[in-house]
Amino acid sequence: MTLTFTLDPVIGTVLRDGILELWADVTNAGGAVGFVPPVAVDDIRPALITQLASVADGGSRLLVGHDPDGRLAATAFLTRNTHRLQLHWVWAYTVMVDPRLQGRGYGRDLMAAVEAAARSIGGIDAIRLGCRGGYGLERFYASCGYKEVGRVPEAIRVAPGDDRDDITMLLPLH
Repeated sequence: MTLTFTLDPVIGTVLRDGILELWADVTNAGGAVGFVPPVAVDDIRPALITQLASVADGGSRLLVGHDPDGRLAATAFLTRNTHRLQLHWVWAYTVMVDPRLQGRGYGRDLMAAVEAAARSIGGIDAIRLGCRGGYGLERFYASCGYKEVGRVPEAIRVAPGDDRDDITMLLPLH
């Protein structure tokens, strides 16, 4: 099974609700995507509304991956930096693969699609993303060509007494 990726899909109710459900599923499976379990779609909805508003105003681009049956399986948001001296790179946010599909190479497929999407934007020299320490995510992203370029120790507090490093990864595109 392969995933079909679409940059800038039409965002209707089905896709919006699918992203909410995916985000909750990823979080509740232990994924590091801005929340900690347990989480419900209503907890995530305000964050998604903010991200979709950025898509609507052109500040972000949405990349989605669907399985052969048309089910949402993966997402990533590409957000342009707004600082006038840093317009040559984008951030990748909310990078998610359905937990039921993990371990099949779809994460690598998603990251390849993120790279292709960033290249298609034009004028983009690099992709940056942040990841939460303690999960080995930096090793996964490194295996996709990203380099660790920054780490702030214990910057993310997921629970009292459970602080994680905030790791910045970079993929040069030239």
